Amino acid sequence: MTRIRVLIADDHAPIRSGVAAVLTEAGLDVCAEAADGPAALEAALRERPDVCLLDVQMPGGDIRAAAEIASALPETPIVMLTISADDEDLLAALRAGAAGYVLKNGDPQRIPQAVRSAFAGHGVITGELLPRVIGELRSRRTVTTNIPGINLELTDRERDVLELLRGGKSTGEIAYGLSISDVTVRRHISEVVRKAGVQDRKELLSLLKERSDD
Repeated sequence: MTRIRVLIADDHAPIRSGVAAVLTEAGLDVCAEAADGPAALEAALRERPDVCLLDVQMPGGDIRAAAEIASALPETPIVMLTISADDEDLLAALRAGAAGYVLKNGDPQRIPQAVRSAFAGHGVITGELLPRVIGELRSRRTVTTNIPGINLELTDRERDVLELLRGGKSTGEIAYGLSISDVTVRRHISEVVRKAGVQDRKELLSLLKERSDD
């Protein structure tokens, strides 16, 4: 049986060695290692691995490397191996073409299992992250939010963020209340600001107060 050939890209050499050991013990073949995004792309083009394992927070553009590999080698599944449980990192990786997203701090045997699943054509996401993906997809349903004097076409999540913002909540408080990251909160606020036709959060809040006082 032909062994699955895997490219590992991570900027921490001890982590690369540890992952390589786990994969080798599981009967997989580590065909190349890389320490940054450009080197990962170069190695992928050179070695044509069966699966690429890429760290999410790698120097030189982790998500960019995933997108470039996915574009150049569309038949090669990419699994992001990361300590980041941030939903924005997760969604960015999936948008870039990743077939999987696995946390480093879980059971090491998840890694070879994820590689085999990706090679077989299946999507792979660490179990505890699935509710975030489902919640984000559900939150994208568009609804009309009626604020006195303003009609905005917002997603469910944008509406939730806006209501908490109007209530005086900070970015951190909104993130905690909705179980999302600060980065995601700021992204939603930026989108509401754009849809409202104002310059920034401060101007958005002023507009909301002005309309509420009318």
